[in-house]
Amino acid sequence: MVYRKISTVISFFVLFLVSASFAGEHFVPITSYRTGPYGVNGAPAANGFVDYLKMINARDGGVAGVKLAWEECETAYKPDRFIECYERLKNKGEAGATVFQPLSTGSTYAVLDRLAVDKIPLITMGYGRTDASDGSVFPWVFPLMVNYWSLSTAKIKYIAQLEGGLDKLKGLKIANVYHDSAYGKETGPILAKQAELYGFDLKGFPVAHPGIDQKATWLNVRRYKPDYVVLRGWGVMSQTSIKEAMRARIDASKMVGVVWSCSEQDTVPPGKASIGYSCASMINPGTHYKVFQDILKYVHDEGNATGPLEEMANQQMYRVGVLMGVMTVESIAKATEKFGNKPMSGEQVRWGIENLDLTDERLEKMGIKDFIPNFKVTCADHEGGAPVKFQRWNGKSFEPASDWIATDQSMVRPMIEASASKYAEEKGLSSACN
Repeated sequence: MVYRKISTVISFFVLFLVSASFAGEHFVPITSYRTGPYGVNGAPAANGFVDYLKMINARDGGVAGVKLAWEECETAYKPDRFIECYERLKNKGEAGATVFQPLSTGSTYAVLDRLAVDKIPLITMGYGRTDASDGSVFPWVFPLMVNYWSLSTAKIKYIAQLEGGLDKLKGLKIANVYHDSAYGKETGPILAKQAELYGFDLKGFPVAHPGIDQKATWLNVRRYKPDYVVLRGWGVMSQTSIKEAMRARIDASKMVGVVWSCSEQDTVPPGKASIGYSCASMINPGTHYKVFQDILKYVHDEGNATGPLEEMANQQMYRVGVLMGVMTVESIAKATEKFGNKPMSGEQVRWGIENLDLTDERLEKMGIKDFIPNFKVTCADHEGGAPVKFQRWNGKSFEPASDWIATDQSMVRPMIEASASKYAEEKGLSSACN
């Protein structure tokens, strides 16, 4: 009996220490994947995320006088592992978790029903469930900047620019080579709609996880004889696709990748086969923006970086990770404007995200002007409808291949509202924007 009491006291004391370690701080849960076939992308993204949080603490003393605290949990890009991490981290910190960013469509779907119960928001920047852009139905999910369907409209516009106009799309053959998962399949409806509208022929070619063996797929793509290939890969799949495209005698200049097939991890391994490859991006290339100079000064120069210095200059996914940190911190900062200088809860940060208005002036103050375009979130619009920049690989680095291209919201928004309305009816949900 004495041993049981001692054990109970020790367990309580350990729990107290863990909770106390985050007392008086904004708690940021980081669900990363540094292992497995997707770790090649997940690791630099996590490093960028953490380095930005470190920089904010070192430069600003945190957000509104309150330090940032975080804990990382490995998901291996598996939805069940993400849920384990979510449950482990959601109640940590004085006010609980502020906001999760799973960087995974499968994990986004897996956690949806828990968010409203736990009152914790989810940022799914450039990915996730597309119809969650309708905040009246999905008040806890934010596909910030641009969702999958919006990205798809920009990609087809980009191909039209290469061809000389939207009217030149008629009669083209476009192959959609996609990861055979919820992520890869998400753009099926919008691509079909665009094919019908513009008169191009569309054919899908799924690639099984993790995408290492694609020879049979690209043999079929070659037989199709496409004018363009839209690539929706992730992890090792993307670099393998570029290699196999070359073997199938498909020039990289005729390939257009999604945001998540737009990193050096995708283009460096295939070597010369990647030259001319272009892809969509939420960010401009380069590290000459103030935010990166501050990370260099306050984190790298102090010997406190999470990864090697070369990552910042040579890894697009590192810079995406920094942007994840930016959105987390800006959402917390916005929340403190309403709720005061204290640790923010998930519910309070949800309000902060929903009231983001990233004007040029605000982006300048954040040190990211021209790194990303401006956008505004509302109760009904959890995306913001930001434009998309396309980049081209020149053999050494990415360079701009287009101006910012506006997405086609006249096509996307009605589809989002129709899909979200169906979901609301199935779940018996009322509008969150009354």
